[in-house]
Amino acid sequence: MAVTMADIQHLRKMTGAGMMDCKNALNEANGDFDGAMEIIRKKGQAVAAKREDREASEGCVLARTEGDFAAVVALKCETDFVAKNEEFIALTLQILDAAIDHKPETLDQLLAVELPNGTVSQLITDKIGATGEKMELGYYEYITAPYVTFYIHMGNKLATVVGFNKPDVNELVAKDVAMQVAAMNPIAVIPEEIPVEVKEKELEIARDKARESGKPENLIDRIAEGALQKFFKEATLLQQEYVKDPKKTIEQFLKESDKELSVTVFKRVSLNV
Repeated sequence: MAVTMADIQHLRKMTGAGMMDCKNALNEANGDFDGAMEIIRKKGQAVAAKREDREASEGCVLARTEGDFAAVVALKCETDFVAKNEEFIALTLQILDAAIDHKPETLDQLLAVELPNGTVSQLITDKIGATGEKMELGYYEYITAPYVTFYIHMGNKLATVVGFNKPDVNELVAKDVAMQVAAMNPIAVIPEEIPVEVKEKELEIARDKARESGKPENLIDRIAEGALQKFFKEATLLQQEYVKDPKKTIEQFLKESDKELSVTVFKRVSLNV
C-alpha cells in the first residue's frame, strides 16, 4: 500500500516522531496505521532502555487551575535544547490537561491516564523515540481549595499553585502570594505544619552554635528557641516578609485585602531553580 503524505503527517501528529521515522514505520507496516504506531512505540521503548542510566535534570514545569482544583507537572529531559522545543512543551501541556481533566491522586495514576493516542506513559515513550533523549514525568502535584491560583516562572522551570480558604479572592493578591512561594520557597503555611523532626533538627543546630560561641549553658535552650522562631519567619509562608513590601508579613498582606483571608495549602515544583 502506498504511503501518503497525509498518513505520514497524521502519524507524526499522533506520536511526535520525525517525518522519516513515520514514513519508514508506515512502509514497514504496509500502510497499517496501528502497526506503524506500534513500531514507533517499540523504538521509543528501546531508546528508553538504553538511556535509563542517563540523568534527566532539564525539562518543563507547567501549572493550571480549573474550579477548585490546581495541578503542577514537570516533564524532565536531558538537555535544555529539548526542554525548550515547542513539541516538548506541548507534550507537557497535554499531560497537564490530562491531570486537570482526570484529577489523578498519584503520579502513577497520571501516567496510566488513557488519551486518544495512548496513555500518558506511552506518549512520553513515543517522544523518547523521537528525540533520542531520556524523559520522565518527574513531578505531579495537585491541590484543592475554595480558591486556587497558579504561577509559572519565566522559562518554564518553576511553577507554584496556592489554595485559599475563601472562594472570592482578589486575583492580584492571589498571584502575588503564588509569586511569593516561587521566590521564597517556604516549607509550610504555618509553623504547626512543619514536621517535628525538622524543628528538632533546627533546635539542635542552634544549641550547637550557641555552645561553640561560648554561651552559658543555662541560656542555650532560650537561644535555641529564639533561633527556631527566626526559622519559622523564614520558612513558613504566612510569617515570611512580603517580598514586595518587607515591612509586612504575608499574613498581614492578606488581612489588608480581607480580614478572614488565609492560605490553606501550596505546592512548589522547580527544576534547576
